[in-house]
Amino acid sequence: MVAGVSIEADKEHLLKKMGCRDSKLLSPGRREKLAAAIEKTAKDIIVLKIAPCKIDNYRKSGVNLNKLEAMKFAEAINYLGPQKAYVDCPDVNTERLSLFMSKMLQGTVELVAEHKAEESYPTVAAASIIAKVERDADIAALREKHGEFGSGYSSDPRTTQWLENWLANNKEFPDCVRNTWDTAGVIKTNKAQAKLSEWLNRFVRDKYS
Repeated sequence: MVAGVSIEADKEHLLKKMGCRDSKLLSPGRREKLAAAIEKTAKDIIVLKIAPCKIDNYRKSGVNLNKLEAMKFAEAINYLGPQKAYVDCPDVNTERLSLFMSKMLQGTVELVAEHKAEESYPTVAAASIIAKVERDADIAALREKHGEFGSGYSSDPRTTQWLENWLANNKEFPDCVRNTWDTAGVIKTNKAQAKLSEWLNRFVRDKYS
C-alpha cells in the first residue's frame, strides 16, 4: 500500500504542528485522529492498494518489492502533480531509486528521496499515517473474515502460527496472502517436507514390517 499527500507550501508547517511523525511511533487511535486532521489540511490525498496476486505476478516477472514500490510512488506523484516531491526510499541507495523513478515521472518534478524520510519531512510522515490507517482498516476487515491472525507481519508469531494452521487444513493460502512472501514460502516448504517424511516413514514401515 502506498499513500501520497499533497499540501500547499504555506500549510506544511501545520502537519508538524499537529504532530505528524512516523506512523509506527503512534497509537492506532492517535493515527486515526491525525488522519482526519490531515484530510482537512491537505490539498489532495491518494492511496494505492496492490492486491496480493498482483504483487505475486510482478515478483514472478522479476520486479522486486522495492521496484514495485517505486513504481507506485511515481504513479502517486503523477496523480498529485506537485512541483516538489518527497519520497521515503525503501532502498538505502537513494540515487538508484531516484533514477528509476525519474523515468516514470511526468512533467518537471523536483524529487527528494531519502531513507527514513518520514523522520525529516512532515508530508512523508502524513502519508505514512494515511497508509497505516488504511492498512489497519483492511486488517480489521480480514479479521472479520478469517479470525484473529495477529498483525500480519512475519515478525509476529501469531501470524506465523495462523498461516501454519491454515495450510494444515487447506491446500493453499487464502487470496489475502502473497504466495511469493518468504514467510509463506517457508511454511509451504516445511509442510511439503513433513508430508514427504511421513510418506517415507510409512513406506519403510510397510516394506519392512
